[in-house]
Amino acid sequence: MPERTGSPAYDAVLLAGGAARRLGGADKPGLDVGGRSLAARVAAAASGAGRLILVGPPRADVAADVVTREVPPGGGPALALAAGLRHVEADYVAVLAADLPFLTPAVIDVLRAAAGDADAAVLVDDAGHDQLLCSVWQTRAARAATGDVSAGTSMRSVYARAGAVARVVVETGGPPPWWDCDTEDDLRDARRAVSPPKRAGEDAMTTLEDWTARICTELGIADGVDLSILTRPVLDLVRDVAHGVDRPAAPLTAYLIGVAAGRAGDATTATPDLLAIVGRLVQAWEPADETADES
Repeated sequence: MPERTGSPAYDAVLLAGGAARRLGGADKPGLDVGGRSLAARVAAAASGAGRLILVGPPRADVAADVVTREVPPGGGPALALAAGLRHVEADYVAVLAADLPFLTPAVIDVLRAAAGDADAAVLVDDAGHDQLLCSVWQTRAARAATGDVSAGTSMRSVYARAGAVARVVVETGGPPPWWDCDTEDDLRDARRAVSPPKRAGEDAMTTLEDWTARICTELGIADGVDLSILTRPVLDLVRDVAHGVDRPAAPLTAYLIGVAAGRAGDATTATPDLLAIVGRLVQAWEPADETADES
């Protein structure tokens, strides 16, 4: 997406080497949500980074510029961050856990802007908790805060060494960007949010999914919009327009929403709000009286 005015260039450190004990020791970053691994989804959110540094084992679906490991492996996120920082070249760095399936470029952009006036900017969830592995730091401050970390050093102690930390609240129209997948319940709910259970009698949408994937690839927008989240809401609105306004208005309405979403920058974040606006228009629509005297 286009950079917000004042948002600095950045590199990204993707922390993808945890043990996932609450998931039975599974390779959490490699778990599938909506047809993509968790790590790949976070990497897509950081597609605007100058360099993507993956801290953890190599992953075929993550096109990292650098792959490295903390020593010893499994030494914790603070030690992993210190390892990743050795390869950062930009003045700002996004620090991202590899289990945030609904993180978007727009959220990183907001954090980047906030980090311009602080040592670090950290995302805050709806309960007021700091999401320490979803943040943007000034690189010099991150290196100073991790200069003497060792295995087992907590991320909270790293943040305690920062001079000023901006706490950022972001509201989106979809699943929250701070949603992480620490447990089986978290993972199941994330998958349901991406692919809601089909309605009774509803056929599988394999053809539709194949077709939209092909279109996104040919138009070069495969990384710009998460159709796994937006497909059903868009189809529902088009149906409402066809039934409540006029059938020819349905495809044109979908096109106009797409134009507006493109202008907004991050289509995945903007589209739910645009759908809500058009949905209200459909509900309030009063067609012209076609029986009126035209003379």
